[in-house]
Amino acid sequence: MLDDAPRFEKLPSRPGVGFKPQHYADLTQSPGDVGWLEVHAENYMGAGGRPLAQLRHLAEQFPISVHGVGLSIGGEGPLDPEHLSRLEHLVGWLNPTVFSEHLAWSTHDGAFLNDLLPLPYTQATLDRISDHIDVLQNAIGRQMMLENPSSYLAFAESTWSEPDFLREIATRTGCGLLLDVNNVFVSATNLNYDPRTYINEYPLDKVGEIHLGGHHEDADDHGQPLLIDSHGAAVVDPVWALLDHTLALSGPRPILIEWDNDVPDWSVLHAEATRATNALKKVPA
Repeated sequence: MLDDAPRFEKLPSRPGVGFKPQHYADLTQSPGDVGWLEVHAENYMGAGGRPLAQLRHLAEQFPISVHGVGLSIGGEGPLDPEHLSRLEHLVGWLNPTVFSEHLAWSTHDGAFLNDLLPLPYTQATLDRISDHIDVLQNAIGRQMMLENPSSYLAFAESTWSEPDFLREIATRTGCGLLLDVNNVFVSATNLNYDPRTYINEYPLDKVGEIHLGGHHEDADDHGQPLLIDSHGAAVVDPVWALLDHTLALSGPRPILIEWDNDVPDWSVLHAEATRATNALKKVPA
C-alpha cells in the first residue's frame, strides 16, 4: 500500500471532457461549462512536438486527469518497465491532478493486444492486481484510480462480485476508484443484471471521478441485445438516468464526457458537458 505519497487531489465537481486537438482553440478561448480535461497517457509519452506544447498550455488553464490505457494492470506478467518509466516521466513533468487506469489486461508474452480484456474475479487475480497497483503507485509517487470495465461475458470461476472486488482492491492498496456509469449500463445489459443494484453495492465513497460515454447497440448470436462500449456516440437517456441515481447516493462528483471515436464538433461535445452540469445542479452539495 502507498503510505507516504499524497492521495489524489480532487478534481472540481464539474464536467470535464476528453481533450481532442481539434477542440484546442474552443477550449482555450470559450470552454463554457468545461472545468477540467482528461488526456490518454500513451498519447503524450513522446519527446516533444505540438501535442506536448498544447498539453503544457492547457495545464496552465485546466486541472488535468491522465488516463492510462496500455499498462495492463491485470496482466499475468509484471508491468512493462519501459512503459512504467515513460509514464513516470509524464506524471513527473505534468503533475496532473489525478491518474487512472483500467481493471483489464492487454499484454501477453510480450505482445500488446489493442483491447481492454476482462478478468475473472478470483483471489489470485486480486493478489496480482493489488501487487501491480502497489508497483505503479510507488513508481509515480501518488495514488491512482482504477476504472470498472465494460463486460461482454462473465467468468464461471469468479468468486467475487465486481463491486466487492473493486472495494477490496481499494482497501488493500489505498487506490481510489473511477466509476464509469456507461460501463455499468453496458455490462448490466449484456450480462442481464440491474444496473441500479450494482450502483447501490458500489463503494461510492472511494470514487474520485465519474465517466460517461456513448455505446452502440448490436445483438448476439441468439438475438439478445449486445451493447458495445464505443466512445463514439452521445450518452443515451438511460445512462443519464443512471447517473442521476448515482449522484443521489454519492453526492457531487467530477464527471467526464468521453468521446474518442467519430469525434463531433465542439458544440455537440459542449452540449453533453452542459447536460452533466444540469445533472450536478440537482444534487445537494
